[in-house]
Amino acid sequence: MHSGDTQFRLYLIVLLTVLMVGSVGLAVLEGLSFFDAFYFVIVTIATVGYGDIVPVTDAGRLLVMILILAGVGTFVTVAAYFIEMTVSRNDLHARRKKVRMIIWVFFSEVGVPFIDICKGGVSVLRSGIPDLLVTDEWKRRNFVQARKNLSSQDYAIDLSSVDLLSMQQFLLEKRSFIIQLLQHPMLSEHEPFSDMITAICHFEEELSARSSLVQLSAGDCAHLSRDCNRVISLLVLDWLDHMEYLKEHYPYLFSLSVRTNPFDPNASAEVV
Repeated sequence: MHSGDTQFRLYLIVLLTVLMVGSVGLAVLEGLSFFDAFYFVIVTIATVGYGDIVPVTDAGRLLVMILILAGVGTFVTVAAYFIEMTVSRNDLHARRKKVRMIIWVFFSEVGVPFIDICKGGVSVLRSGIPDLLVTDEWKRRNFVQARKNLSSQDYAIDLSSVDLLSMQQFLLEKRSFIIQLLQHPMLSEHEPFSDMITAICHFEEELSARSSLVQLSAGDCAHLSRDCNRVISLLVLDWLDHMEYLKEHYPYLFSLSVRTNPFDPNASAEVV
């Protein structure tokens, strides 16, 4: 919990205490109804002071002075913090929306094509994993369960069935785009996506560091397979998050993404 949130809660508790103690105290000391007492406390600590109700007893005046000292500053602080919190949440929502649009562009430009190149070497992707066959009927619980099931999935890629030269060429073409994503300040707020981009960059560097990708030793092939497996694992989980976001906020983008699902062997953009 942030220190600012803690302070806000303390101020809110003080304000509620002032409202309740002041309302009950004035109702008893001044013979007011609870509603009139509560109304008087509100207009007093809000510094409005209409003057339609005034304390007539010494005890009532003393209580009002205490309310002013304890309540005015607290009321202003709570109101200011509430406004700031509302503005901050709106700003955070706007920033997250922009980040999600960047992620959408990434999957269109890099993520989906990468999967298309790799899935020839991953038997479970060729046959279709049920947890990746997203449909229009999926609810939040389906995405949660799918992420849970896929978090331990081993994709066991066979690089001998993957065109590594095409993969290397593709990643080289997208290198400047990927580097721009890494430098984007907003993406630092989305750690899983940053991890995925870093894994892709590392895999591209590993491929480029080889003098030849035609004949790899068994040990070298196993090493590259682990790097590629890492990328696919992160891609799959981020793709699920991306699909869930599209379903909630952009149904028309979600519809096309479902019909062109790279993990669905029977996917077709045409609407039947």
